[in-house]
Amino acid sequence: MGTDQSTNRRLSKVERVIEAYDLDGFGEQLANRWTAPEDSDSLRDLADLMNERVLDAALREAGEDVLEGEVENLYTLLTGDETTEGMRVQAKNTLQSRGVDVDQLLSDFVSHQAVYTYLTEIRGVSKESSSGNRIDNVVESIQRLRGRLVAVIEQSLSSLRNTSKLRLGDFDVLVDTQVYCRDCGTQYEVVELLRRGGCDCDESTSN
Repeated sequence: MGTDQSTNRRLSKVERVIEAYDLDGFGEQLANRWTAPEDSDSLRDLADLMNERVLDAALREAGEDVLEGEVENLYTLLTGDETTEGMRVQAKNTLQSRGVDVDQLLSDFVSHQAVYTYLTEIRGVSKESSSGNRIDNVVESIQRLRGRLVAVIEQSLSSLRNTSKLRLGDFDVLVDTQVYCRDCGTQYEVVELLRRGGCDCDESTSN
């Protein structure tokens, strides 16, 4: 595995792929697109974008001419949820016949979690630092709703207690909203999920 010679730090997967496919300047592009004040890309969008660039580079390294739209189509066939197994195998065979090491290519595809790790831990950028970003807006909306819900519950319980309809001592109202992902089986508090950039889907391939 590659290392950063200046710090002797093991390179992240995104760094290794950028280096392996000569994607100079792509790391900065990822950071800029993620933190854009308006119309910023999601982590999944960025992972797809990088994987398409990797596929394009692999074809060109094999000496292949790449037609407009061809990379996007092949990538969809390789990774799309709607792709049948037969279509996927055909796409792999097509790439293999054109001199692409398909197994290596697929192993070099990055997940959205790998992109998140690269952006936050390696480049030190934060989605929350970009002005007016959608994540902040959603978090603020959730927190406002929680505040109103807590106030309504507190008022209702206090009213019932004061009229002897409810036996209750000194109390606090806690609102905990959990999000469970059926695909990877992980569960996160909703604000934590938003702040970390997603669940653990594909996390096993992020290193």
